[in-house]
Amino acid sequence: MSKGIIGIAESLHASIPKHAKPMKELLGMGPDAYTQPSDALKEIQDLIESQSDDGAAFIAINVDAFGEDDPKVAVDLMVEYTKLVRKWGKGVPACIDSSDDDVLIAGLKEWYNTDEDVKQPLVNSIKAYTADAMLPLKKEYDFAIVGLLMGEEAPTGPGGAHSVDELYALAKEIFDKAMEYGFTREEIYYDATAFPLAIDMPMTPGVGSFTYTAFETIKKIDTDSDMHGVHFSMGISNSCRDLPARKVGICRAYVEVAMRYGLDAGIVNVAHHFGESPADPVLVELVDAYAKMDGTMETMNDAMMLMGQFCASAKK
Repeated sequence: MSKGIIGIAESLHASIPKHAKPMKELLGMGPDAYTQPSDALKEIQDLIESQSDDGAAFIAINVDAFGEDDPKVAVDLMVEYTKLVRKWGKGVPACIDSSDDDVLIAGLKEWYNTDEDVKQPLVNSIKAYTADAMLPLKKEYDFAIVGLLMGEEAPTGPGGAHSVDELYALAKEIFDKAMEYGFTREEIYYDATAFPLAIDMPMTPGVGSFTYTAFETIKKIDTDSDMHGVHFSMGISNSCRDLPARKVGICRAYVEVAMRYGLDAGIVNVAHHFGESPADPVLVELVDAYAKMDGTMETMNDAMMLMGQFCASAKK
């Protein structure tokens, strides 16, 4: 392993407590906070510059946590932080990240609100049921997309979750619409959602793990001759949530296993350079067990045993 994955830097996110602190301080300092020197603004500058220096392909901006009571706050903040990434990102493009289309549109428009030459940004995320509202913007603005594999209707797969075939169908729907609006395969990233290993243990007979479903979905899309050439990204840090130890190691192992299925990008702490060197074989074995948990009792027992051993070792 040497090439690694396409790193979408995750740190400029209002839901990460460490980085939300200066963001919250700036929010309380008034409209000049993003242009007048302050300790909080210097902290944001250092954060953006460090992500660029660590090799980020994109610098993600997510301010949704500040817009829960008033969505317009998130719209305004996305504009401000898009300006800051353009100013201090050393040429690294923004990944404009929000669950609100209005926030996505505001960030995309601001990215190109300059006479400077800027690189193509990434817009995260587009769903099959929002695609017709967002994808026509391709005519005015050059951007790539992250397609979130989430349906508007309730999932009908085993155990009440989306099946591989359902997720594949959502990917195909996004792909077909993207082609109509002039996107290339290389401008499409799919997010099949990384689920925390700590709670990824379905108790319904015949139901596979979320990890199994996500990885098999990636493989199914990647082996489709029409869609071959698209990218795959996941929020890697979700995989280690609630585990007692070795979270970076688990993420490193998760990436290594996911790459076998076709993953080539990730929303990550880019300082860790995931995918560039082999992960701990013990942790790879653990993640691989979850990736193979297809609903049979044998694969579930294997994963439970390895997780038990991991948790026991974390207590020593």
